[in-house]
Amino acid sequence: MATSLKIDDALKARVQQLANQRRRSAHWIMLEAIQQYVEREESRESFKQEALASWTAYKETGRHLTGQEVRDWLNTWGTDDEKAVPECHR
Repeated sequence: MATSLKIDDALKARVQQLANQRRRSAHWIMLEAIQQYVEREESRESFKQEALASWTAYKETGRHLTGQEVRDWLNTWGTDDEKAVPECHR
């Protein structure tokens, strides 16, 4: 699949300068930027969907942990007294 992308001269010059500094082609720089953008946005969308699913589950069941309960649990990570995941409650 061939794709073309039109960018203004100022951005094209910036990409070329970066490519020269990195000893890469302008094509490589643009491809890398697009890949990183897509991965970041996919991750963001996944997080959003997970948050929406959690909100739906909370509305249906009322089960939750308070922020303090989560902080208390996280503060034990990496210590000799590391705690298991706390149970959700109503």
